[in-house]
Amino acid sequence: MSEIKKVLICGLGAIGSIYADKIQSYDPDSLRILVDAERFERYSQSPTIFNGRELNFNYVLPSETNFKADLIIIATKFEGFLDAVNNIRNFISDNTVILSLLNGVTSESILASKYGKDKILYSYFIGHSAVREGRKITHDDVNTIVYGSENSLDNDNIERVRKYFEKVGINYKIPDDIIHALWLKYMLNVAGNQITAILRFTFGELTGNTKAMYLVRESLKEVENIARAEGVRNSENLIEETIEHLYTMIPEGKTSMLQDVEAGRKTEVDIFASTVIELGKKHGIQTPYNKVFKEMLDAIYEKGVKS
Repeated sequence: MSEIKKVLICGLGAIGSIYADKIQSYDPDSLRILVDAERFERYSQSPTIFNGRELNFNYVLPSETNFKADLIIIATKFEGFLDAVNNIRNFISDNTVILSLLNGVTSESILASKYGKDKILYSYFIGHSAVREGRKITHDDVNTIVYGSENSLDNDNIERVRKYFEKVGINYKIPDDIIHALWLKYMLNVAGNQITAILRFTFGELTGNTKAMYLVRESLKEVENIARAEGVRNSENLIEETIEHLYTMIPEGKTSMLQDVEAGRKTEVDIFASTVIELGKKHGIQTPYNKVFKEMLDAIYEKGVKS
């Protein structure tokens, strides 16, 4: 079992910066940040400011051929994900493991179709939302990477990642059922992110509002029905688990989607409501709440673009 030493991170937003900072502090020579030409110029001139500290990284372009990564962490937004999938090609070797920290339930299958299922572990980020203003990012260091596999043959890769995370000081969790855990996170995003972004609610305002929590529950029913159709085990527990998690969030905290709306950025509605709608069509399941969420979030973004 080969040791993980060299790491490539694709995506230097709020989540990518958290782990780029940790790995850079552990061993700066082992880390590369994958960027396109435009970002290379922009980041070189205006580095990321993370918790008040300027971070300068070793950047590489997709055309680079002299760096092979033992571990690739993809932390882009969904709109940049397909570019990332293509851009990591030159950095993959026979022993590379890929973690995609994107929200949603589709990125792993897209990566597997391109590079093989043996290189992919299911994964996601959970923790407090970072506050991002331009190149300035503030985070309280409450964060965990949840990862695993539904295939026992991937145990070596799970162990390789675990040993690396422990050396670097990255918080991790390996659940017994990663697919159930992934859908639980997805349901948190579908309900929590979208409804708070539309209503401009903090977590406390969401959980303290009976009408809003009714919307949460009704939208979650749509996703639970889809999860059951997709074969997710113990799907009947997902709604109550999701609501329980919502009540543990910092009351004054804002979801990443709400922050995107406030900043006029494009939201991740395509991997939340749009995916729910498409999976609903696949299984013949009605998804009226998510259809409304999509239309409202698209309208909010259009207003921001025009104003």
